[in-house]
Amino acid sequence: MSTTTKTLFLASAVATAVAGLATTAAAQENEKCFGVSLAGENGCAAGPGTSCAGTSTVDYQGNAWTLVPAGTCETMELPAAADGMARMGSLEALDRDLPA
Repeated sequence: MSTTTKTLFLASAVATAVAGLATTAAAQENEKCFGVSLAGENGCAAGPGTSCAGTSTVDYQGNAWTLVPAGTCETMELPAAADGMARMGSLEALDRDLPA
């Protein structure tokens, strides 16, 4: 094996390792936040009334989630509900704003 081939092999191995670390770090910087996504913009595996990504039908649907930066979910400012009650994001599914 030539020196050039060894160098290319080593460089590709290092690049692969760095890419794997970057993906892991990015995944750790986000968390699922329920009740903050707009209709049709939820992540996959939302609750009843949705089948997968982009299938929520109600803005701020309590059982639909989206990824947000870690630590911001429960402090996001959201519009008040129709009855005037304040809305907040949650790290767990909510029983509010569910489709009829």
